[in-house]
Amino acid sequence: MYVQYMFRSRGLHEQVIDESQLEKLIPHFYGLIRRDELLGPLFNAAIGDWPGHMEKLIAFWSSVMLTSGRYKGNPMAAHLKHGAQITPAMFERWLALWSEATSELLPAPIAGALQAKAARIAESLSLALFFRLDRPTANGAASISGGA
Repeated sequence: MYVQYMFRSRGLHEQVIDESQLEKLIPHFYGLIRRDELLGPLFNAAIGDWPGHMEKLIAFWSSVMLTSGRYKGNPMAAHLKHGAQITPAMFERWLALWSEATSELLPAPIAGALQAKAARIAESLSLALFFRLDRPTANGAASISGGA
């Protein structure tokens, strides 16, 4: 199945993202992740089948960016399973490497769209992992507290 999504850039010409770009981007990016000093140990310990995981990640980004509906998993549950090992600094590093990889391989409007989407996803995952309504205030009401 070939799916593509078009972006209109400031130069008024169309930029297209498609499956083939994701098929190049995702393995390149996760190659960076696997070699990274901070992220590599966690990802390499958590992922047993990298080729299968690459297919799942390509399907995820295809569903997110191209609305292909190919991804059928639950990324929140996958991250919560490893929550004790994940830190806020890991999200920052992941986003920095994502920005590097997307900027290197894709036209700026497409890279920017992928970066913005990843930032929103990271924020959602971070909230699920690190913020709790469990600290009562002086008047007994709950407040949001962060922790790692």
